[in-house]
Amino acid sequence: MPLTLASLVQHSALKLTVRAGADRLDAPVRWAHASELTDPVPYMEGGEFLLVTATNLDAENPEAMRRYVRRLAGAGVVGLGFAVGVNYDEVPQALIDAAEEAKLPLLEVPRRTPFIAIAKAVSSAIAEEQYRAVTAGFEVQRELTRAALAGDGPGDLLTRLAAHLDGWAALYDAAGQVVAAAPEWAARRAARLTPDVERLRDRPAPASIVVGDTDDRVELQSLGTGRRGRGALAVGTGAALGTADRYAVHSAVALLTLTTARSRSLQGAEQRLGAAVLRMLLAGQPDHARAVAGDLYGGLLDAPFRLLIAEGSDRAAPASLGEAMEAAALRTGETLLTVPEGDRLVVLAADGGAAVAACAAYAGAQEARAPAEGARPEEDQVVVGLSAPAGPIAVSAAYKQAEQALSVARRRGRALVEHEELAAGSVLPLLADDAVRAFADGMLRALHEHDAKGRGDLVASLRAWLAHHGQWDAAAADLGVHRHTLRYRMRRVEEILGRSLDDPDVRMELWLALKATGAPSAPEA
Repeated sequence: MPLTLASLVQHSALKLTVRAGADRLDAPVRWAHASELTDPVPYMEGGEFLLVTATNLDAENPEAMRRYVRRLAGAGVVGLGFAVGVNYDEVPQALIDAAEEAKLPLLEVPRRTPFIAIAKAVSSAIAEEQYRAVTAGFEVQRELTRAALAGDGPGDLLTRLAAHLDGWAALYDAAGQVVAAAPEWAARRAARLTPDVERLRDRPAPASIVVGDTDDRVELQSLGTGRRGRGALAVGTGAALGTADRYAVHSAVALLTLTTARSRSLQGAEQRLGAAVLRMLLAGQPDHARAVAGDLYGGLLDAPFRLLIAEGSDRAAPASLGEAMEAAALRTGETLLTVPEGDRLVVLAADGGAAVAACAAYAGAQEARAPAEGARPEEDQVVVGLSAPAGPIAVSAAYKQAEQALSVARRRGRALVEHEELAAGSVLPLLADDAVRAFADGMLRALHEHDAKGRGDLVASLRAWLAHHGQWDAAAADLGVHRHTLRYRMRRVEEILGRSLDDPDVRMELWLALKATGAPSAPEA
């Protein structure tokens, strides 16, 4: 327990007597200090028990004492000790009244109790409290270390930390998702703090912030020592952390950081093995790949999986996506194969699993933010191409599918495109390319120039004729003209372009050019 004024009053050797503020003796005392200044406030830090003999005070002047005591209370002084038998035989009533009015405890110090005795008592009590806190902190540190070395994950460590703090604790991964919490109900409380964890992640580690609401006080501590944190620890308590509590939290941060660093080293080794497996699969050697994969990745190759390629302007964007997918896979026990390739990330993930769903959620959140931030995904965020479901013998094809989808995503300004969208959808969106538009504009320019001079509507006529597969009567009916007029117009198209409409390649190119340039449809009859 911290030293309080009540502790000093109960100290048998000091013989202190309460003259005012008996209901406020539970205030903690940080130090005892003697001062005869008429205004010692500039030299106070708060929490002091101030000792005076009133050498320079008009202690019997009510107005002077009210001003003096109000200044002390406002500066955070927790109590005033007045020595009798020096300048005053008893505590002046004006000082007592002022102390009662300001609700500042006033203790009478007898002549036989020197101020140095009070200072020593305070110093000794503070030292004992600090020793107890340090001892308790070391004991908690040993408990937490044993929990961390047990190798059962962070759950036991968090349980012991929460019990020591009489509160709760939670661990977040680098993506800001809750990995573990103690007690179990704390997971819901911790999940509400994800925006604060993301805010902390933007600061160089180590860093901390304090958040809270009407329920508790929460302190967030980053894990790691680099520019980008590797996670965060949250502790929720009913009050500010004491010395022993602070030792416990710092020990937990250090242990979790070391555990995370060890996990990162293991992850690096796994990635190197994963890269070897991926190279064998791409080389068409699924049997060799399965042998190398062993128990680590073998389960992933036994079921349909997706191959995705993520690309960003720097490594941070794909890495952030990879962390989100890894966190989702960890929570569900899925196997995930990730291979960094410069600014790219190649991933094999179970089809229909949590990791693929996390990728879609990540991309969706990114696209939702992009308009407000005025940023296109291909400029400074992640762009993802996702293959169709595949097996070990079709990884090379899946890689090509993912690259094709990535190219389309980049061109369309999308964060994620699945290859199945391209296979099941229309080819027309692929024409939204500057080179294709330039080709189409050049191919149709002579026809547009002819129409601009009022010599007929060759572009609309060509579109109607192609739309009806060269059927003269149907196309002429749509245009509201005679079929002979339409025949004449098509001959003029051939003359102007210098190409025959009997050639299917010419008809295909003209139709795509009309689509790419958004040429107007034929007028309604």
